Amino acid sequence: MTTVRRRGAAALAASAVLGVAVASAASPAAAAPTPSPSAALPAGLYGTGDPTYDGVWRQALALLAQDTVGVTPAEKAVEWLTGQQCDNGAFAAYRADTKAACAAKLPLDSNATAAAVQALAALGGQDETVKKSVDWLTKVQNADGGWGYNPGGASDANSTSIVIGALAAAGAKPGEVTSKDGKSPYDALLTFATPCGGENGGAFVFQPKQPGIVADSTAAAVVAAKGEGLAAKAGAKDSGDSCEPAKTIEGAAHNGAVYLATALAKTGHLLTPPMPGSDDPSKKPDFGNTADAVVALTAQGMADRAKKPLEWLEANAADWAKESGPAAYAQLILAAEAAGADPKSFGTTDLVAGLNATGPEPRAEKASKDSDAASDSDSGSGMWWFVGAFFAAAVGVGVLFGGRRKSQR
Repeated sequence: MTTVRRRGAAALAASAVLGVAVASAASPAAAAPTPSPSAALPAGLYGTGDPTYDGVWRQALALLAQDTVGVTPAEKAVEWLTGQQCDNGAFAAYRADTKAACAAKLPLDSNATAAAVQALAALGGQDETVKKSVDWLTKVQNADGGWGYNPGGASDANSTSIVIGALAAAGAKPGEVTSKDGKSPYDALLTFATPCGGENGGAFVFQPKQPGIVADSTAAAVVAAKGEGLAAKAGAKDSGDSCEPAKTIEGAAHNGAVYLATALAKTGHLLTPPMPGSDDPSKKPDFGNTADAVVALTAQGMADRAKKPLEWLEANAADWAKESGPAAYAQLILAAEAAGADPKSFGTTDLVAGLNATGPEPRAEKASKDSDAASDSDSGSGMWWFVGAFFAAAVGVGVLFGGRRKSQR
């Protein structure tokens, strides 16, 4: 939701890679983090890749996906995530030294914070940690009602969407969380919706002047418009198949879902552009955003339009998940769960076992949802984005990329 894919960092990084300026005069200069030394990674962390840009993101997605399928994460995995929180409630992409207080110049990250909130709220027992993070998110809400990747940055569709999911997960009503100008997150989200017609008609762009990776921001916004987060559930049936002029967030969400359904109709998957300087100029399958699109379509009530991309993922995504690591496994699990597929039998892959193997052994696996009901009567695609983020920092755009959404081992 993701990103998660979900979620503004991917579009920011892509914009930078494509040579689009992503910093604004209002954005604070964010000190780029130093890549982690080649020391042993913390025992509680999921994945074996450098966590500098995605540590909190991939951990949060891993724990959320485990909870969604009834797996109780290892205690040290949860403790690692809560230990990343700063005293003010915010999370950065990653802190190597959690014994020291967060430095004043540490770039704080709305996406990582919102993902952590969703995971910890789902797990339960972390009320104080969740409250502190929600309080911080509301304090850094922009006047237009939205959020940027770093506090003070211009609002974007991805960051605003994942924060909406965090607010909902924490029990708040996102539409009632208003800025000093009386604007809600949905007011901001509606500004990223494009009118019908044209190449991106009906989609949500990253920012009005920076389209970014449109499928990414659209999937995130459709889910958020439904008041859902990364672990979204199926919505009431939406049988419409055309883009119509919309002045409400509900209408814009429908149009966004139609855009995604149209983009997926031919091949069942989305595409991502090649890296700058690549010898191969062809576009490649975008596994992460395809998974997020499945979640978005299902949340919008277009489960029938999600069937083809889900089947494509079942047939093709196993190697991507294995190469990309915990966040990729989590994205696929969340897509499978949303669409009613079995993540333990996803094509020929047990996604749950694959995810569990990337980190500390879970404490237990709960009974299945059906059993409960009866008893009750960043690398693959992820690495692409991290390279883009590093490039963004290198050219001095002042944007810290933590990995909304994409995965690393």
